[in-house]
This record gives sequence, C-alpha cells and structure tokens, in this order.
Amino acid sequence: MAPRSVVVLGSTGSVGVSTLDLLAQSGDDIEIRALTANHNVADLADQALRWRPAVAIIRDEARLPELRDRLRGSGIEAAAGASAIIEAAGQGVDWVMSAIVGAAGLAPTLAAARAGSTIALANKESLVCAGPALLAISKASGGTVIPVDSEHSAIFQVFDPASHDRVRRLILTASGGPFRSWTLEAMAIATREQAVAHPNWSMGAKISVDSASMMNKGLEMIEASYLFDMPPGRIDVIIHPQSVVHSLVEYADGSTLAQLGPPDMRAPIACAWAWPGRMRWAAPGLDLAAYGQLTFEAPDPERFPALAIARRALESGAGAPAAMNAANEVAVGAFLDRRVGFLDIASIVSETLEQLNHRGELSGSGLDDAVEWALATDASARRLAAQVLSRFERMG
Repeated sequence: MAPRSVVVLGSTGSVGVSTLDLLAQSGDDIEIRALTANHNVADLADQALRWRPAVAIIRDEARLPELRDRLRGSGIEAAAGASAIIEAAGQGVDWVMSAIVGAAGLAPTLAAARAGSTIALANKESLVCAGPALLAISKASGGTVIPVDSEHSAIFQVFDPASHDRVRRLILTASGGPFRSWTLEAMAIATREQAVAHPNWSMGAKISVDSASMMNKGLEMIEASYLFDMPPGRIDVIIHPQSVVHSLVEYADGSTLAQLGPPDMRAPIACAWAWPGRMRWAAPGLDLAAYGQLTFEAPDPERFPALAIARRALESGAGAPAAMNAANEVAVGAFLDRRVGFLDIASIVSETLEQLNHRGELSGSGLDDAVEWALATDASARRLAAQVLSRFERMG
C-alpha cells in the first residue's frame, strides 16, 4: 500500500506541532509532501529536516534566503509566498491539515477542497468567510472536511446525520477564558498578557484573545451552522470552565449526547486523522474523580457582547460573517499591539458591521464567485475597521 500523502499548513503553530507529534506516534506509513509556516524559519527548517518533505514553504518571502541556508544540502526545496502555499495545498494529497490562522488560510483550504483532499479543518475563518462554498466544493471534488476545533469535533463524533431532523439543539461549550469572572471595569484595563493567558488550552495569541472575548465561540456558532446545516436558533453556548465536555447534541426525544476528554488538541486531530477509525496514541485518560465536579453557567451578554454580534451576523447571512471576522482580526491585532483596549475589540467589530450594512455592502455579492466575494468583503471590512479603530486610538 502506498504511503498516505500529507500537507501540513501552519506546521509551526500549536495545532501544526501537535499534528506532527501525532503523526510520529501513529506508526502509519506517511509521506509529508509540504510543510508551511508564516515566518518561523527556524522551527520550519527543523521540522523539514525531521520529516523530509518535498518542499518547505515560508509565507514571509523576506525569510526565504534564511530558509534556503538552513536547508542547504538536504535536497528539500525551499519556497516562499502565498501562491506557493496555495500550490502545495492543491496538489491533491490524501490529507491536509489546515491550521493557518486567520483569513490567510482561506485560499489554501479552498485549493485543497478543489483537489479532493480530506481536510482536517482547524482554520475557523475558512468556514466563517465561505463555509457553504467550501463545503460544496469539497463535496463536488470527492473530498471530505473533518473539523478539528474541539467543539466541532465533539459534535461531529456524536451527531447522527441520518437523524438530522430529530436534532433539537447543538450546544457549544466555552471555558469562559481568563476573564470569565472579571468585572467590566477590570476587563476595560486588561493587558495583552492577561488576555492570552488561557486557563486550559495552549493556543496562539490571536486565538487566545478571541477566547477571552468569546468571539471564538461566536465564530464557532457560525461554523457549526454551516458544518451541520443547523439554523442559528438551534445553536446555543454554555460556559463550562473545566473544558472536559467539549460540546453536546440534544435530540428531540430528550437525549443529550456529549463528547468528553481532557483539554488536549491532539484528541480532535487524532479523530480527523483516523476517521472513521480510531487511532492509538499516548492519549491522557479522563479521570472524572480527579475533577470532582463539572460546572456550567450561562454567558453574560453584557461582558461578552461578541456572542450577540456573531449571532446577528449569522442571522444576517450573506457577507456579514466574513466582514465580522475581518473586523475582529483588525481589532485583535490592534489590541495585541497595545493600540486599543480589550473592550474596544467588540465595539470596533460592531461599528464596522453597522456601517457596512448601512452602505449595503453586506446584502449581495455582486460577483458570481462566492469565494471571490468573500475575499472582497474581507478586504472592504478590513479597510473600514482600520478607520473605525483609529477613532478608538484617539479616544484612548
């Protein structure tokens, strides 16, 4: 049997590193065709020398000479730029891990979908910006999209497609992040360091801030609606600080099925790698007695307005989810650069959406290609969000 061909997009991030760790434990015959990173040349080169892919690609083209130097004499091709990443993603391998953070992951993920690959999807923005198009393209090409976010992986594992019309609710769990019990006054002066200090998960800075604002859960509501063809009114969020119950599916007969496990991203990655089978790896066991109790609480809409913003965007449809995601990326970037306050993030996103809607820019595509429209909406929202946040900078 031929080895299973693999591309890992975003191999130096937390999900990418966990993916390679699992592949090393799998014992499977694997051929890594490409590894990609944004700007972390040192780690990318080390991974490439370990896994011997045909090509290692750095998105930051200014880092290409350094990557070439580190790979000199190895026989591994060094490449750079967004187009090289898209080409690698679309070469038609068996399995693609899509773990590039942000809207930059959309084009490579779509390339993998067009090529008919099985996509382990850890990039929220691909679904938020162009979910229906991505899923349709993948299906038409004979591919599969398997979610890697722990919440969507949980639903994927207990959701029975044959009983879709008998599903009452999807319930996404949220840790509540580092500010779960903070007052609004404390959140208003929260620092970058406090926002990225997630209590349960090890994640990158942007995703950690999204968790702190609960925008990540808003994005996940949109993802869940697209992935499982579920209307917004049948998707709820509940805070579960222990992060043991990863999500639940409530059926019409009153049964609620949940998927549980320790907070370790390698578990949903293992699910995506082996599905419909199960992979043996050094998985940590779930010791419920050690936890003692599992607690749940409703999210506070005043302290976490991102949930309501995301629900409105999902209900509005059309370009609203893509615009929301773009505005959030701009606002979070400004917060991480210490240019705006933590609570300003949601305000910037909300104001950007209101202005775009008032201009009529979210109501129709104007383009035949839904993906091109999503990218155009993304660009428009980023420009406007930059203008909006400039006022918050002056206010600060």
